[in-house]
Amino acid sequence: MTDGPLILGIETSCDETAVAVVQGLEVRSSVLSSQTEAHARFGGVVPEVAARAHVEAIRPLAHQALAQAGVHSDELDAVAVTRGPGLVGALMVGFAFGKALAWSLGKPFLAIDHMEGHLFAPRLEHPDFAPPAVVLLASGGHSQIVHVRDWGSYEVVGATMDDAAGEALDKLARFMGLGYPGGPAIDLASDGGDPGAIAFPRPLRDHPYDFSFSGLKTSVVTFLERAKAQGSVPPLPDVAASLQEAIVDVLVDKTFNAVESARVQHVAGGGGVLANRRLRQRFREEADRRGVELHLPSAAMCTDNGAMIAAAANFRLGLGEVASWQVDVDAGLRLGA
Repeated sequence: MTDGPLILGIETSCDETAVAVVQGLEVRSSVLSSQTEAHARFGGVVPEVAARAHVEAIRPLAHQALAQAGVHSDELDAVAVTRGPGLVGALMVGFAFGKALAWSLGKPFLAIDHMEGHLFAPRLEHPDFAPPAVVLLASGGHSQIVHVRDWGSYEVVGATMDDAAGEALDKLARFMGLGYPGGPAIDLASDGGDPGAIAFPRPLRDHPYDFSFSGLKTSVVTFLERAKAQGSVPPLPDVAASLQEAIVDVLVDKTFNAVESARVQHVAGGGGVLANRRLRQRFREEADRRGVELHLPSAAMCTDNGAMIAAAANFRLGLGEVASWQVDVDAGLRLGA
């Protein structure tokens, strides 16, 4: 596990500045600067605020990651940075810093797909995780099911047609006055609630792999507005547990539809939504029921981090892939492009 190149991984695709030092699949250090407080008063991520916060945090975090790993920058074998997808201003901060660092050190520079990073995140804690596999990637900006035929060979078999799961959770939490980020807030608010108390819809039942959460969001808002007008609003834990269960049901059912169709024995997940306790429980139950191997990263590795970028870069570097100095960020980058 300790074999392999020593790589500095940088991730700045959205609202968290993250830097890690990884050797092979061993995480030597992983540090992060969260912007949650900066964006909380707006109820969501403000791109310009995010970019400015990355500028302030990136250099100190890089020094911190190297110091915690006990590594001097000259000892690095490569520098890897998220190229996209994400917020263009946020991406540019990490990209420019990483490219300049690699150039100054005379080290290889790798431009990594953020979503491929999430695919590799389970390997950091489950080194036995290997293709073929089906992976659910669910976050504030993305919800997709990926058939990993082999490392580097990916087929997106299902994706959201509108809101991502995390985006729906954020918007509903804001409407309900639970704050930002919405996923953890609703997860916490659901404690003690009855997930079957309110029958919110499960969208796109006739689509085996694709998602749509916009209609669910509208259904929850309409239900709460009518209940308030009638003076009969259910207890908050019941509402939170019920809407969370609707989202979890859809994510789990469609992921395991793909597991069955692809006939794989390995299923995994990545992205911030996979830190949700109920989703993780349902994944374990369904995997056990079907007799397939489940590989979920810890909550810290589900959310954006530099270690997953370094892990993906380890694979790419092994193929001899190095980015040119002319390459730039791609905010709309698609997995496998």
